[in-house]
Amino acid sequence: MNRSRKCIRLSNWDYSSEGIYFLTICCFENKTFFGEIIDKKIILNELGKKASLFWKEIPEHFSHVYLDEYVVMPNHIHGILILDYTDVGTRHGVSLHATKVDNVVPCHGMALQHNGINKFSKPVKNSVSVIVNQYKSTVKRWCNKNGYNSFHWQPRFYDKIIWNENSMDEVREYIRMNPRRWEVDELNK
Repeated sequence: MNRSRKCIRLSNWDYSSEGIYFLTICCFENKTFFGEIIDKKIILNELGKKASLFWKEIPEHFSHVYLDEYVVMPNHIHGILILDYTDVGTRHGVSLHATKVDNVVPCHGMALQHNGINKFSKPVKNSVSVIVNQYKSTVKRWCNKNGYNSFHWQPRFYDKIIWNENSMDEVREYIRMNPRRWEVDELNK
């Protein structure tokens, strides 16, 4: 069976460039691994607390990243990452904007298919995908060492580039209100 994945990233956008990114990272099959909602508040279990801790540690590993609003939900994480190189210095190894090759748009950290052969695109240093992949790997590694072997992430993640202050305010409010709207959340299955 030939299943090709649709690229969910903006083509011709450099995901290692400065910007504000709203991310949603889901657990495999939307299974609830991180806790539960009680009285419209998230109650994190041990794994949820670790997922939250590792999220807060992202700037310790990527000096150009700042965190804004985030929430760990029972089966997903919403968060705002800000990529800012003002205090980091020069950037080395940053890719140019994505270009089309035989009508295939490369998506950072994802497999491509070229002439019927799957190929991986090269990870782009400091890109959103590298940051998310490192975060997901850290959580999974902790799970494997601490008896949560059944935990898995959904492949890939969702992102939205925040272009202005009004959008930033809307996303912050969405994140803050997410536990209160759990009953109607499309990720609550």
